[in-house]
Amino acid sequence: MKIKLIVLGKIKEQYLKDGIAEYTKRLSRFCDLEMLELPDEKIPDNPSAAQCQSVLEKEGARILKHIAPTDYCITLCVEGTQMSSEKLAQTMEAIATGGYGTIAFIIGGSLGLSEAVKQQSQLRLSFSKCTFPHQLMRLILTEQIYRSFKINRNETYHK
Repeated sequence: MKIKLIVLGKIKEQYLKDGIAEYTKRLSRFCDLEMLELPDEKIPDNPSAAQCQSVLEKEGARILKHIAPTDYCITLCVEGTQMSSEKLAQTMEAIATGGYGTIAFIIGGSLGLSEAVKQQSQLRLSFSKCTFPHQLMRLILTEQIYRSFKINRNETYHK
């Protein structure tokens, strides 16, 4: 199985880079993980609604170029469905056995995701009602993907 993470912006903090690298290494025995780090748009101070919409549309167009028609697309967004780690593991297993070779997880920038990207997804997923920095979400997401593989293989890690 292939897991594709489509993300906006670069990670600057070394501790986040280290954590993501650790889970990427651990995931290598379960899947082919591809991290597509796309440039984010500059957002002016105190942007207007029109400027925010423009940023979302430009970032969305970049993201959509990397979603294949055969990808099962999961967008991370605040209005998405919340699920337990066990349910996420079951969902990923069902997607894999349902004929999809690639699951594409998408993390937007600081303004979120455009409606066009959300409409492309088969699942909108929320990890919490809290707001997290999108850089931190990469670490949380890679850990949860790893946890899902461990759960699905009945291996120790998840408690």
